[in-house]
This record gives sequence, C-alpha cells and structure tokens, in this order.
Amino acid sequence: MSIAGGVAEALNRGKAAGCECVQIFTKSSRQWVSRPYTKDEIEAFKLTLGESGVRMVVAHDSYLLNLGAPDDKLRKRSVAGLIDELERCETLGVPYLIAHPGAHVGSGEEAGIAAIARSIDEAHKSCAGFRTAIALEITAGQGSNLGYRFEQMGQIFDAVKENERLRLCFDTEHAFAAGYDLRDAEGYERTFGELDEKVGLKRLVAFHVNDSLKPFHSRVDRHQHIGKGYIGAEAFRRLINDPRFAGLPMCLETEPGPDMADIIADIATLHQLLESRN
Repeated sequence: MSIAGGVAEALNRGKAAGCECVQIFTKSSRQWVSRPYTKDEIEAFKLTLGESGVRMVVAHDSYLLNLGAPDDKLRKRSVAGLIDELERCETLGVPYLIAHPGAHVGSGEEAGIAAIARSIDEAHKSCAGFRTAIALEITAGQGSNLGYRFEQMGQIFDAVKENERLRLCFDTEHAFAAGYDLRDAEGYERTFGELDEKVGLKRLVAFHVNDSLKPFHSRVDRHQHIGKGYIGAEAFRRLINDPRFAGLPMCLETEPGPDMADIIADIATLHQLLESRN
C-alpha cells in the first residue's frame, strides 16, 4: 500500500481494501535519501495500526539497493540504505524487511553470493539487537539477479555469519518464473520439498501471492492478478489452504488502481479459494 500522505495512510488504505496484512515501503522506493520520521508520524502509525484491524505489517526495501554489486561504492551505499530501512522498521515496530538478495552484474554467481553475505553481515553488525529481521525474497532470476534457485538462496544463508537472524519470503510469481511449477499437486510439493531441503521452511515468514503475466520458466518478473495469469487459481487454493503456512502474512503485489478495485477483487478471489477448501 502507498505511504503517500504519511506512513499511517498505508494502513487506512489497507483497511479500506479489507486487508489483514499490509506491505509498505518505509520511504520512496526510487530515492536513496528520505527524511527521518517525525515523532507525530511514528505515533500516528502505531495508533492507526491499533485501530485499523490490520493484523500484520511488513516492509519492502528500495529497488535501488544491490547488496551483491561488484562496485564496492554501490554495495556500501546499498548497505547504508538497508540499514536505514531496518532502522525505520525498528522505529515503527515492523517485524520483517523483505529484501531482494542482489545481482552479481557480471562478476559471477560465487562472487555475488559472497558480496550479498558480506553486505548482510555489515547490516547485522550495525543493527545489533534489532527485533526487525531481514527476509530475503525468492527472485525470478531476471538479468543477473541471484536467489532464483533455492540452492543459491541456501548458499547465501550459509554464508551469512548470523544467519539465525535471517528469514525468507516466497514470491509465487518469482518461483514460477524461475522454474518451480506450482500448477499441480506434484509440482507444488516438489517445490516446497526442495525449499525445505535447501533453506528450510522454518525460515519462511511471508509470501507474495502473485499470478504470472509470463509463461512458466520465463525468468521474467511480471505480476498478474490472481487466477488471470499462467499460474492459475488452483495453485493459490493449494497455498492458502496449506496448514504449514497458516498464519503467515500473504501480500498481493499487483497494481491497486485508483480505487483499489483490482486489489479488492483479488482479495475476494482468495477468500473464495479459502472457503472452498476440501
């Protein structure tokens, strides 16, 4: 949800759409620097959260960050940006900051994974004792982005020194684009079986529920409304009724439109799939 007009407004928008969980950017996702929250903004956020009926808030980091950049100047700037966002989440009481691992930009997978782990280590050191945790997000594998194979994600977790602080976010469209077929029961179970083996389902703290605008294994990050893409409604029926993931926040990431009608329709579709479980 947009934070235009103040970060608390995201909660009001979520309430209006019927959301139980809201994902926010802690600042503009297209700017490196933003002013700190005022005391009034922090108090308004916490008060509105208590009154809105929204049960969980998670945050997503800026699209500018690249924790795996071979250019150390950009990598360090990205770490500073990550630390700023962790501090913002900690101030608001947001438990998880969802972050794309990063891209190797030609340096190679091994070097990229090492850079990502080093960046997270630096952020952890700066944010010692924080309640807010980084949740790395499965990627679609577009360009040189890492974290699109579960084995890669496991290697990143293993390389982070304090990896007990690290968590995982599963994006359905990203996984589908990366070659994990969720469309039938066999593919669904194989996907989460491999994820458990390579990273661990216990690491999962959030889902992004997005259908796919592009066909299977496209390696392209393009979201579609629930049931209107190449994944199809049945996969989402299976996911939202999976007892292993009961209670975990599941956020939509399609464009809400000016009146949020598309998001409201997606939420209604998910409720129908939940209510029609066997």
